[in-house]
Amino acid sequence: MRILFLGDIVGKPGRKAVKSLLPGLNGKLRTDLVIANAENAAGGFGITAKVADELFSTGISILTSGNHIWDKKEALGLLDKDDRILRPLNYPPGVPG
Repeated sequence: MRILFLGDIVGKPGRKAVKSLLPGLNGKLRTDLVIANAENAAGGFGITAKVADELFSTGISILTSGNHIWDKKEALGLLDKDDRILRPLNYPPGVPG
């Protein structure tokens, strides 16, 4: 299995780069799964449903996060609704996701 992991996608420039470059990388590397860190994908801070959908439409299968995921309050609901968006395992019990 070939897995491609993309580091931190930051804001609109990062999303634009992914949209432009990922199709070629997927073809060249023949990836089976693409995972990307998206905790800063919405304006450089956090993530929104619209941004998550945009990233999933590029071929990304799973979005990881970190402490900046909480910068957009919308993320609280996203983590419970979409199991393709992950939060760190070492967060305390009761934290969404």
